[in-house]
Amino acid sequence: MIDTRTAPYAAFLLRVALGLMFFSHGFIMKVMGFGIAGTVGFFGSLGLPAIIAYLTILFEVGGGLFLILGIATRPLAAIGAVILAGAWVTVHASKGWMVGDGGWEYVGFLTVTSVAVALLGSGAFALGSKILPGNKLVAA
Repeated sequence: MIDTRTAPYAAFLLRVALGLMFFSHGFIMKVMGFGIAGTVGFFGSLGLPAIIAYLTILFEVGGGLFLILGIATRPLAAIGAVILAGAWVTVHASKGWMVGDGGWEYVGFLTVTSVAVALLGSGAFALGSKILPGNKLVAA
């Protein structure tokens, strides 16, 4: 049974944790670590066009911040699930479970977490409904 008194706070914690993960992965690892050019080069080595790298960085940094703030939570979490599923298939699945250099357990967990946030919505302390009141897509 769902405790309706505490569920919004649980959704909030899950949303913020997911947003922090996306933001830190995109900004610290891709932008600051590998650099944008290095990230584009890595995506290219996988046979992916450069635009996919740029869109992934944009999503992880910008989408991560929006998730933390609770803006457009459901669509962003759903997009995140698709991106993560793509990373799972293209990079991580062949490396096995819990392999130190890119196994798929973490990506799999984050994919499921993204789906859960997309289903739950923003939870408590979300700014989405305050920015665009009445907009179900943003407020949810």
